[in-house]
Amino acid sequence: MRGLFADLQGQPLAQQLLEAALDQQRLAPAYLFSGPDGVGRRLAAQRFLEGLLSGGGSDARERRRLEERNHPDLLWVEPTYSHQGRLIPRSEAEAAGVSRRTPPQVRLEQIRGLSQFLARQPLESPRGLVILEQPEAMAEGAANALLKTLEEPGHGLLILLSAAPERLLTTIRSRCQQIRFTRLTEACMASVLDSLPNNEGDQALTLASSQPELIALAAGSPGALLEHVRIWRSIPDDLKQRLQTLPLTPVEAMALARDLSDQLEGEQQLWLIGWWQQHLWRSHGREELLVRLDRLRQHLLSFVQPRLAWEVALLNLSQA
Repeated sequence: MRGLFADLQGQPLAQQLLEAALDQQRLAPAYLFSGPDGVGRRLAAQRFLEGLLSGGGSDARERRRLEERNHPDLLWVEPTYSHQGRLIPRSEAEAAGVSRRTPPQVRLEQIRGLSQFLARQPLESPRGLVILEQPEAMAEGAANALLKTLEEPGHGLLILLSAAPERLLTTIRSRCQQIRFTRLTEACMASVLDSLPNNEGDQALTLASSQPELIALAAGSPGALLEHVRIWRSIPDDLKQRLQTLPLTPVEAMALARDLSDQLEGEQQLWLIGWWQQHLWRSHGREELLVRLDRLRQHLLSFVQPRLAWEVALLNLSQA
């Protein structure tokens, strides 16, 4: 059993609970793996299912099939974008050229497909296996449909991976066995990053050492740090430079709002707000600036026209 979870670092309690479930073969129909993004929830889910498929041990063939998501009894559901009449998973959106100006969602049709998958007879596994990422990104209809599935789970096994379990319906949480994942210590985080291939982790740490905002945003999550580094590198250098300080005049504010809304996808804009809050707090230490940027984030998430939202926010900041 130790070999099964050997690469899961810094989560002893979660590992102990999952090992006990496999060892005793006392499996809940639904689990909620809760905790920050990038601290091992997805890895733990893969290893847990591997143990289920291989009788509690480690199996290279099953591991590869689960990691490649090509096992016939596994359905992996993630938030999607609606693009040209098709649902594009979040992980495929950039390659597909999908506009990401609005956050992806877990949609009603996906939950219906999930329910149908769990209702069918599995081909190889003792039960159908479903992993649902970011269930907090469900609209009301999808959440109600998921609740009905949890009320009649059948013989399937469903794992929800959530970084914001408080946003789920209480009735959904109550029907899942919750496994909590915590932020990693600095030493454990460095160990995880050091183990990555192609020096990816070392390169991320090197960049983050000169950008303390990235370390602050990661908050003990190696996966989050890698994602923050990825987005930081995607921001044009000119915009990074202009955001080092607040705009000084209305003309400067309007020009910056135009360029931010024109050059950045919605995902990048939302991420940049968090980075700028960290930067402004370090350089100014004024809470009202952070509150103004929180309001901008709410406007962008509420589908206010991005350029208008940035113009209003930056004009206010230029006068702060």
